[in-house]
Amino acid sequence: MDQPTIGILHPGSMGAAVAACAATNASEVLWCETGRSVASVERAARFGLTPVATLTELLDRSDIVISLCPPAAAEDLARDVAGHRFAGVYVEANAINPTRVQRITALLEPDATVVDGGVVGSPPVGDKTPTLYLSGPADETDRIEALFAGTVVRTALLGTEIGKASALKLSYASFQKTSRVLVGLALGMAREHGVDQELVDIASRRTDSYLAEPEYVAKTAARAWRWGPELEEAADALAAAGLPPEMLRAAASTLARWNDAKDDRELTLTDALDRLAHP
Repeated sequence: MDQPTIGILHPGSMGAAVAACAATNASEVLWCETGRSVASVERAARFGLTPVATLTELLDRSDIVISLCPPAAAEDLARDVAGHRFAGVYVEANAINPTRVQRITALLEPDATVVDGGVVGSPPVGDKTPTLYLSGPADETDRIEALFAGTVVRTALLGTEIGKASALKLSYASFQKTSRVLVGLALGMAREHGVDQELVDIASRRTDSYLAEPEYVAKTAARAWRWGPELEEAADALAAAGLPPEMLRAAASTLARWNDAKDDRELTLTDALDRLAHP
């Protein structure tokens, strides 16, 4: 089908922007507005998504469903979809560990065909060009690749094994997000002793040091409510591989100190460090 109908579950900042890119090669992009926040309704309208009243209607009309939601909700959402006997392509694109992706695949098959996905990068807005990594049945990964052809969402195929895309996503997240947490801790300790600017100066003399970007600490704090659960997922993946998960669990615990800064775009570096030191 050259122009499939797409359903997006649920259109957060990443999901709505990715869905809008998919609209380039789709006949329509649907989302279910029932029970969603005013912010979600406004976001979906801004990206040109078509509202429907129920999940049943979305699934009945969709050829491809893309799941992009908070990690904790991924399996419950898949279970709801399975209950409706959805028979299309289900792109599991959440930041969850490979074991959970395999459980979701078992929930949805044989009615649906599951594609494992992992988005690396920022939402595709402005000059941002994230990559959607895909693994799963070749015909279906090719179909998802075609869906994003000519858009700012790049795609990369990793083979047919379910779990590979999620493993790559969490492997990168475990480094990138934990590194940002370490920046916050290092700056917090340096500030306590009045040498924070000197710390940044040292980092600025090195190549590609996150410490040279202290302004990103506030962005990290605003995203902590999403990043913490991702690191817990990555910690579970480490444990399953026989690797020590404690570092990532500690980073997730640190991020939890910023949970009340959810999506706060006005947060300053000083505010973020204060909240880290005095939760």
